[in-house]
Amino acid sequence: MDRILFGDNQFFSVNHISDEKSRAQSIKFKDDRAILNTIDIAINEGLGTFMCTTHDRIARICDLIRQKPSAYQDFRIYPCMPYAHKYANSVTELGVIGTIQQYIPGGFFSSLFKGGTAILSKDYTSIMELMIDAEMKMFKGIDTPVIFLQNVVTDLLLGLNMKEVFLAYYDYIIRKYNAEPGFITMNLPKLLDTLESVGIKNPIICSSINKIGFRMSGGQELYEHTLKTRKLRAIAMQVLAGGAIPAKEAVEYVCMLPNVESILFGASSKQNISETSAFIREADKLYSQKETLLTS
Repeated sequence: MDRILFGDNQFFSVNHISDEKSRAQSIKFKDDRAILNTIDIAINEGLGTFMCTTHDRIARICDLIRQKPSAYQDFRIYPCMPYAHKYANSVTELGVIGTIQQYIPGGFFSSLFKGGTAILSKDYTSIMELMIDAEMKMFKGIDTPVIFLQNVVTDLLLGLNMKEVFLAYYDYIIRKYNAEPGFITMNLPKLLDTLESVGIKNPIICSSINKIGFRMSGGQELYEHTLKTRKLRAIAMQVLAGGAIPAKEAVEYVCMLPNVESILFGASSKQNISETSAFIREADKLYSQKETLLTS
């Protein structure tokens, strides 16, 4: 995975601190071209991976990307699924059958038969596979080397202790999409325990990791201990704690932690993208030099 990943929260009016900023971002990114232009800025700053939800607008962004294959030949997307609001809104507007017709890929009746059988038999694995296929069809022809299970589902399964579903998801992503499975959670230590208990070793886990313990279930101390003593490939998100920590300070803290393979951030301006990327690279260089001195 790349060290720096570019996220999508800013495109869909997600701001954990300020409603005013959310409204401003909604206006700024009302046009799909504005989203793609910001992605282009990130690419020009050396960020080659876009980590995003499966929001309906992402499908249109993928269409724009496919129109210029040479411009995005080295570009990667890490899909994060499912986008729960999409299905809830669709069921409200179109009903259950209408939602199935809109989102289930391939032949409708064969998929409906598979899904119907799955529902009647409570075959959660088949239901999950149908949902993954439905979400992934928007990324056809685009490099998606890591595919994530969103925290809304990850943490629900974690709370219900449905360990077998994690393993089924893991196996299906590898088998069907030749990609690495990833998991987003608000409880990294507990998820790691659960994944290891079903034989998933050195997993990719994306979780809030920041200097003030913002959205870190179990507490900052437990996270730090887990990162220092366990084997995983962590992706740190919400490193700025929704804007509560200055970027340079926030990045320096995360960069000194072991087993943090990637840092995910979102930004809506060229200046913020450039500055945050530079802070990460500078901090990595600083800690690399310190480690060299300590081992020499």
